[in-house]
Amino acid sequence: MKKQLLVLLIPFLLLAGCASSPSALRHDVAVSYDAERIAYDVAGEGETALIFVHGWSCDGRYWQEQVPVFAKDYRVITVDLAGHGHSSLERSDYSMLSFAQDVKAVMDRENIGRAVLIGHSMGGGVIAEAARLMPKRVVGIVGVDTLQNVGERTPESVIEEMVTPFESDFRTATQGFVSQMFPAGTDQQLMNWIMEDMSSAPKAPAMSAFRNYLGQYVSGDAAAVFKDVSVPVVSINARLWPTAFEENQKHIKDYQLLYIEDSGHFPMLERPDAFNALLQQAIDAIETRNGS
Repeated sequence: MKKQLLVLLIPFLLLAGCASSPSALRHDVAVSYDAERIAYDVAGEGETALIFVHGWSCDGRYWQEQVPVFAKDYRVITVDLAGHGHSSLERSDYSMLSFAQDVKAVMDRENIGRAVLIGHSMGGGVIAEAARLMPKRVVGIVGVDTLQNVGERTPESVIEEMVTPFESDFRTATQGFVSQMFPAGTDQQLMNWIMEDMSSAPKAPAMSAFRNYLGQYVSGDAAAVFKDVSVPVVSINARLWPTAFEENQKHIKDYQLLYIEDSGHFPMLERPDAFNALLQQAIDAIETRNGS
């Protein structure tokens, strides 16, 4: 009888052990400044929080290869910005500042006083705004295949030309757009998943975010935001598009650039081991700059 009872208990004991592991996820929701409900996941513990912010039409799942690795040493949080993933989508204007407020709402709920923000693609614009919004709580930001040239100015007519196909047929335009973000030889299954996932995003929030993100390069706000950002900024960029290192240095006070080779726009999924090593290098560089 005791032996049978032990056999029955083993699965529950194993589950209990998993629940207490550093990489076990806790799901929660924060309320942003405009009552949008922001879904997020937490794993691990540590004085410094790593807050991962996804790109356009993505969500927290895009950091799945980073969470278990970094949760061993840090408190790791993946955020679904408003209009993305499991968060609500009642906002009328999905700006980079409103997304930064979503990050702040999560940090407030989790009582985080010290964080490194990691943002992919559009998320680079979000974490720049969040660093400006919370200068005493953000100690560094890491852009992932983003911030290629913050000083670049783009005519509004070019933005309108880019946006038009997405307004007409969002799914087809998004799939075509995303298909160009991978080098030859990329895992086809991964490509298909990303293309299908991003093209299935809610159109209204996606188009608002798209226009706002690209609009920074019309107004000059992509560079202007960094006037009020004093923390170290590190880019981990692929070579799919050129990064203007010297131009970025004109606008960003403390800027470093790391390249990840043989990757496209999603290095955290395409080459997770190489990316994780570079991300740790970026975090270490930020801590060194902060005297830690």
